Amino acid sequence: MARILANDGISEESKLKLEKMGHTIIVEKINREQLLNGELRDFDCVIVRSATYLDGTILEANTGGDSKLRLVIRAGVGLDNIDTASADSLGLTVRNTPNASTNAVVELTIAHLIGNSRNFIGANLDMRKGKWTKKSLVGTELSGKNLGLIGFGRIAKGVAKVAVILGMEVHTYDPFVTDELSKEPDVTFHDSIESLFTTCSHISVHCAMTPETNGMVNAGLVRRMPDISPNGVQCGRHIVNCSRGGILNESDMLELLESGFLTSLGIDVFENEPDANLDLSAHRRVSSTPHIGAATIEAQKRIGEEIVSIASTFFN
Repeated sequence: MARILANDGISEESKLKLEKMGHTIIVEKINREQLLNGELRDFDCVIVRSATYLDGTILEANTGGDSKLRLVIRAGVGLDNIDTASADSLGLTVRNTPNASTNAVVELTIAHLIGNSRNFIGANLDMRKGKWTKKSLVGTELSGKNLGLIGFGRIAKGVAKVAVILGMEVHTYDPFVTDELSKEPDVTFHDSIESLFTTCSHISVHCAMTPETNGMVNAGLVRRMPDISPNGVQCGRHIVNCSRGGILNESDMLELLESGFLTSLGIDVFENEPDANLDLSAHRRVSSTPHIGAATIEAQKRIGEEIVSIASTFFN
């Protein structure tokens, strides 16, 4: 049976299930230097989360010759921390768990949207200091506002459904959407990201981190955003990113916040994790969380179940 390394951890329940199937599970953190030295060669499978980067150099160091490595499992949605092209050329199979954390990330995205539109961060900070600043904390409702979704995958579709229930008008830009998908009811599709930003006072990021999307949401795009909604309310400009760090230009976001042009920012992912942008996180109008999109009991259970299913099928 397989020898499996859980480099970024695994739930005890999933570990026990895999062990009952006859697999050997090693829960240990192997750092980049060790990875470059070929420490994965004695494993049939490695399980990683977002904390471990498997670039082409690392994958090449751990394959070929007498290496046992055949399967890489990403416990999560994205694959941007794995060089999938290199993996394919080296004969490695790469799998992820795209469905398990969808609902958790949807809820966190909505939480950031609601919290920022109602000034939760500022209110909480004031209350902790014993300040009753009710008159300065007038917020706006999400109902009647235009929400722009960058990307229209599983999570974005989930956010769209909740947003429609809340009374928002949903818009999206996704160059990979097919004509059939663009017939989605209650969603307006745009042919450019510039059009999306020009239309929406609220923006939520739901695309992968690629060379094309790196730093894509910058001051130039944000300055296109309106601050008055279709229902005539001066609602300000709000952005949420629970997708991947680096898609937002963080220095641009801080400048726009400090100037008052950007009303709020909800951010769960950062350019340099686990080091967050302290200037952004400390800002009164920023809701900042440490990449907890999938950090729910339910999501972690589903991720574990998908890992067990992938491993049991592959090594059957």
